[in-house]
Formats: sequence, structure tokens, C-alpha cells
Amino acid sequence: MQAEYESLTMAATTKIKITAGRVSLAAALNDSDTASRIIRALPITASANRWGNEIYFTVAVTAGAENPKAVVAMGDLAYWPPGRAFCIFFGPTPASEGDDIRPASPVNVVGQVTGDATALRQVQDGEPVRIELA
Repeated sequence: MQAEYESLTMAATTKIKITAGRVSLAAALNDSDTASRIIRALPITASANRWGNEIYFTVAVTAGAENPKAVVAMGDLAYWPPGRAFCIFFGPTPASEGDDIRPASPVNVVGQVTGDATALRQVQDGEPVRIELA
């Protein structure tokens, strides 16, 4: 039974590679509608914007709210509908309270970094970011 569950879980994700500045991380996108739209837009290249321990950048994807979250987890990948932006969370943001990780407003969680997301703390504003299939 566990093997069947793991098989279904693996089938429901798409592996991607995120390169930001000199940092390269493995990640996986979930099977949400928003993630599917992002997958169709790959590869994505942009310039990093930092907001606390978040990197975000505009993407050529339009999606509405899909089970939006006001608090996210370390390493979550998300889409921010108001800004049409892809977000990578690796710690507290200026909107955080205590140790929680809060986006500027609710986001659609579309995946998760599978490595050490805190490595992204090295990335500065304006550095190149690329998201591609792994």
C-alpha cells in the first residue's frame, strides 16, 4: 500500500531545476492547475527580486487564486496572483510574525524545493534566475 501511495505521489509531481545566481537546487511542482500553467511556460528566465527571505519574479503565467495560503513553509514554491509572480520562500519575510513565513498576500503553493532552500540567502537582487525541467 505504501509503495502505491509513493508511486501516486511521484506521478503527481514534475521535477524541476532552479538556478539563481550561483545556487542550483532541485525542486518539484505539484499537480495543481497553477503548477500546470507554470510547467507549460518553462523554461523561465528572470531577474531575482528579494523580499526578506523570498525571491520572486514576474512570469508569463496568469492564474487566479487556487487554495491560497497566507502562511507557507520553508522551501515552498508559489504563484502570487496579484503580481503574476513566481515566489521561492526560504525563511521569514517582512510580513512574517515570529518564525512563520508569510507572503505579501495569499499565494498558490505550486511545489517545494527538495534541497536546502536556505542556500538561496546568497542570491542578491538582480541576479539571474532560471527554472527548467530537470
